[in-house]
Amino acid sequence: MVPLLGQSVFGSGVWLVVGVVLLGVILWRRSVYLVPMIILAGLIIGLWRGSLTQSQLSVYQNLIGHRVQLQGKVSDDPDIGKKGETLLRFNDVQVDGHNVAGKIWVTTGKANEIKRGDVVTVSGTLDTGFGSFAAAMYQAKLVNAQRPQPGDTAREVRDWFADKVRLAIAEPQASLGLGYLLGQRRALPPELDQALVIAGLTHVVVASGYNLTILVRLARRLFVRVSKYLATLSATTMIVAFMAVTGASPSMSRAGLVAGLSLAAWYYGRRFHPLVLLPFAAAVTVLIDPTYAWNDLGWQLSFAAFAGVMILAPLLQRYFFGDKKPGIVRQILGETISAFLLTLPILIYAFGQFSNVAIIANLLILPLVPLAMLLTFIGGIGAIAAPGLATIIGLPAQWLLTYMTTVAQYVAGLSWAQTTVEIQGWMVWVAYAAIAFICMYLWRVTKYNLRDANIIE
Repeated sequence: MVPLLGQSVFGSGVWLVVGVVLLGVILWRRSVYLVPMIILAGLIIGLWRGSLTQSQLSVYQNLIGHRVQLQGKVSDDPDIGKKGETLLRFNDVQVDGHNVAGKIWVTTGKANEIKRGDVVTVSGTLDTGFGSFAAAMYQAKLVNAQRPQPGDTAREVRDWFADKVRLAIAEPQASLGLGYLLGQRRALPPELDQALVIAGLTHVVVASGYNLTILVRLARRLFVRVSKYLATLSATTMIVAFMAVTGASPSMSRAGLVAGLSLAAWYYGRRFHPLVLLPFAAAVTVLIDPTYAWNDLGWQLSFAAFAGVMILAPLLQRYFFGDKKPGIVRQILGETISAFLLTLPILIYAFGQFSNVAIIANLLILPLVPLAMLLTFIGGIGAIAAPGLATIIGLPAQWLLTYMTTVAQYVAGLSWAQTTVEIQGWMVWVAYAAIAFICMYLWRVTKYNLRDANIIE
């Protein structure tokens, strides 16, 4: 494991005190000339927090290559690997009865009974971790699995509602609708999941800021005519409920924080500048878990996508359409294209592939996703209220989702759907420098005030 830069220097709690004192001085004086001090204070606190976490993770150095018994809480829905093995993600880890920090990646034999929130014990040889995982254990032997009571209530409600949806909508369309509505990508059939990857549509079938933004906007717009308080309350409830159902992954933590801050600013008649909101949200999430920034691809893509939605999308709208407020379809398309462009350098660098059909697929499908979410929800409610009429109530969702699966599979099957591209790390920085230059040019030409951009409106 590579030690964090400055670990020996910044590991002392003295640096936390220094950073907090600097922030206190800045808040007291509140001068624009103190912006460099803000950055310095943030760096000091960040290095202290990162050093603390890295020190806690150093325990794994002596465990790698040894056979251990591992207990952990399953933090996310289990996946099924290509060979039928079960893929688990552990937090709240104990190794041979001792509490240790970090998250662990575990693969074991087929174990369909394991759910998110279960406490699982496995044994095997501990291996080097990857990404944001401190360590990994492959082909682990399942020793024990327990389901705490009352357990993960939100997951149980989600799974119960998903079963009702499947009474109204046939597969694989039901799984696609549940992916939109509940972020359950892991329930998708492998063939459809692969087609969505090639078509560049996975961002709408995972628990992401896109799904959450749709739900928050819907809740706010439905109740804003009644009262601002009721609109804020309903939207806040939607944020909390969606995060409880999908789990607090790095991308969802970011999405929930950004949506919550934007909602609070709207309620009090304030506006966050995106160049303040995004770094602040990044700082808060990294302060909670520094490994998000070190190696978590989902966290990095999440912030890149939101930068596209909050910065590039409104600038493009103003540049091409002037002061005319975008409708729902134009807003969705603009945000989708912008998010795609901002995440593209990272995706190419990480996976070495580029989807040539992503823009086309998103144009054909994205504007209809909110309707698909609504019809899927109606299908589930119909199956609960009138089980005998479930398939009839679910027909509109079935037809729409069939269209979506057909489009995704067709464009993914084109011979030119994907291109293999390999780039170096410096090329990623050059690409983002070019995007930043384009954004500055659009801002200077349009004179658009980015404070007017709000993801919940």
